[in-house]
Amino acid sequence: MDLLPLLIVDGANVVGSVPDGWWKDRRGAAERLRDRLAERGGPEGGPFAGPYEIVLVVEGRARGVESVPGVRVEDAPGSGDDLIARLARDAAGRPCLVVTADRELRRRVEEAGAECVGPRSLP
Repeated sequence: MDLLPLLIVDGANVVGSVPDGWWKDRRGAAERLRDRLAERGGPEGGPFAGPYEIVLVVEGRARGVESVPGVRVEDAPGSGDDLIARLARDAAGRPCLVVTADRELRRRVEEAGAECVGPRSLP
């Protein structure tokens, strides 16, 4: 059985890319992103055909968001970037796409063999 491509979403970076008041309720903003991912899936026109196994990485005051069918939420114990880089490394040999605009994180996950797209690629 072929594994679905892995989609790892940098929750803090994606939520922070839209100035909609997310800073007032970081957990609520992460929940809205999770629900949007569950409803719409991954990026349209990305390097891998969907559907994806979706992992949303949250950190800080966004921790504690529950997983839902279609989206696994991972609480970063420290840096979300470190967890995302580890998940990308662990996906070795499997198609992996990371959604972030963070340049340093993009470099780290691309070294691990993952592809990257920016937050605007999400529907």
